[in-house]
Amino acid sequence: MFGLFKSSTWSRCVKGSFTAFRRRCVSHSRRFIGENTEVVGEQSLTPELRLRLFTPSCRFWTERPELWPYEDPYWAIYWPGGQALSRSIMAENVLEKSWKMIPGKELAAVATHMNSELNGLQPPVCLTHNIMGSPPAAFHLILLGDMFYDQSLATSLHSWLNRCMETHGTKVLIGDPGRAQFEEHAIRRLLRPLAQFELPDSVREENYGLSCSGVWSYTPEL
Repeated sequence: MFGLFKSSTWSRCVKGSFTAFRRRCVSHSRRFIGENTEVVGEQSLTPELRLRLFTPSCRFWTERPELWPYEDPYWAIYWPGGQALSRSIMAENVLEKSWKMIPGKELAAVATHMNSELNGLQPPVCLTHNIMGSPPAAFHLILLGDMFYDQSLATSLHSWLNRCMETHGTKVLIGDPGRAQFEEHAIRRLLRPLAQFELPDSVREENYGLSCSGVWSYTPEL
């Protein structure tokens, strides 16, 4: 059967089909995350927060990597730099009501929403595309946790942060436990320490013995 549609009718049909498909994808992602993570949080720098994370009791903790159906599940680990940053901003209450998060992938965005719901928080607007190659947006504050684990990524971040600050006067806070890639990068000498936290024993064990995690303010004028 062949049919002709007005362009406006066709547009509504396509949009409706895409919306339904996306809703099914989100539903599947939520179910997958719920079945393959555990709600924890007590053994962290922010014990008042509950998060869906990978733990030794989760199936994919010991499952063969090739059986994991998505990209690397970095979103399911509460990394030490993010813990220090969370502890610091919760103490200082620096977040505004309206904010955006860049989790990187759609599954991570779904996990972000689920964790927000767990803690009775309004989920942030999540961006899943790489914005570092785009003109800098007018962000008032940028929070970066554990982002300096790769030399080339660190260099790209450094350049993008400079453009954000020069264009909009953006404030930048960075959380990191002192990984070699962070300590040896040129950006390190432009950071002013704001806070330092001793990591709980369980977090140390999961992060190869790293004992502390800190928060820095990016101040290029130094």
